[in-house]
Amino acid sequence: MTHLILQPVAALMLLTLLVWFVMYARRLRFIIANRIALHEFVSPETLNAVLPEDVNRPSNNLKNLFELPVLFYAICIVLAVAQQADPLSIGLAWAYVALRAIHSAIHCTVNIVMLRFTAYVLSSIVLWIMVVRFVSLVY
Repeated sequence: MTHLILQPVAALMLLTLLVWFVMYARRLRFIIANRIALHEFVSPETLNAVLPEDVNRPSNNLKNLFELPVLFYAICIVLAVAQQADPLSIGLAWAYVALRAIHSAIHCTVNIVMLRFTAYVLSSIVLWIMVVRFVSLVY
């Protein structure tokens, strides 16, 4: 059963890949349509200053997917290796991934801040529960 904790890990990796594809598709479409010369942009900040908000949103979301999810990855991998994943851990992991997917969908599309914030807070609560459970296993 412990290997089941790796399924939500793989799902979050696939979500990250999807957001990455969306980011590049939007950027390339905008750059080509507006005949922007990429050699003029020496940093991500200079490029982001030219791109409209709807083109930049997937990039911002991709950055989010490399912040708190790092804790998620670490916890799940250690639980799998130590064979300590129980049904509650697996359920929490899937809940975290589902809420991150909702957050990403909102962020990359309609970007209604309160909806996005709600998904973020709920996913963070799930993650902090996972952290507390993990720490209680260690000590």
